[in-house]
Amino acid sequence: MTTSPLHSLDIRLLRYFSVVAEENNMSRAAQRLFMSQPPLSRHIRQLEERLGVTLFVRHTRGLTLTEDGQRVLEIVRPLLALQDKTWMALSQIAKTGEQSLRLGLSTAFEQGVFAAFESQLASRIQKLQIVRHGSPELARQVRRGKLDAALVALPLEHSGLSVTPIGWQESMIAALPALWPEAALPSLSLTSLNHRPLFWFKRERNPAFFDYTRHIFRRAGYSPALIEEPMEHDVLLARIAQGDGLSLVPASFSAIQRQGVIFLPLTDTELRISMGLATLPENVTKVGWLQTVVTQSLTISS
Repeated sequence: MTTSPLHSLDIRLLRYFSVVAEENNMSRAAQRLFMSQPPLSRHIRQLEERLGVTLFVRHTRGLTLTEDGQRVLEIVRPLLALQDKTWMALSQIAKTGEQSLRLGLSTAFEQGVFAAFESQLASRIQKLQIVRHGSPELARQVRRGKLDAALVALPLEHSGLSVTPIGWQESMIAALPALWPEAALPSLSLTSLNHRPLFWFKRERNPAFFDYTRHIFRRAGYSPALIEEPMEHDVLLARIAQGDGLSLVPASFSAIQRQGVIFLPLTDTELRISMGLATLPENVTKVGWLQTVVTQSLTISS
């Protein structure tokens, strides 16, 4: 296959051509480009040879674009504008090391999930503030401008916010007392736990997620006796270990080694928890780069 000269065309030649076309004068164009006139003239002739067209009519008063030159200019202007936009975006990423970031991390996920992500941020952000809380509280702090963004658990009521799914989720699993007979099984169905008390949160804490799980429970025929879930995870696990009840937690929590607690997969449910990046609509562009960093850095997936 014959290689077109355009395939090896140096974009600098197109940049030089654009400046000359704007100035209609080789001397003024050379000054704008911080170079002398003779090499600029050679570059323009080189471009004409590669393209096989005459770009300018040369006369004593300067230069005038030919019809072919005008068509070339119309073609290359979007390319040069895209190059400028690309370098501006890349420079913004490079500058993140000079900026500050106030970021929330949802405690709905076992925090070891974020270890590599936090390490990446620490190397790029000079003033990094991490806040750990439940997703509804993080959403409130983003709305109030106290956080630039937050990684939250979905589903979540997020009116007034822009929430971008990360494309990462994990299954919910059962955390139950090791002293229960069910702890000896390789896996569990929700219906097999109907007679067991379930630590669960009140609807007002997270209406969207509560309604989502209630729908899943109904489809599975699961109707446990609910007992109020402690806010702190260590207290919850302590209550489970002493046999007070079980809980359903994201799979990442199985990384926790807690004596008296067994984590088992569920066989009859599609119960999952997803992650999203929440921010104010006007900050979407500013923090959009976080989506790529967190996707590449997550250490546990389902």
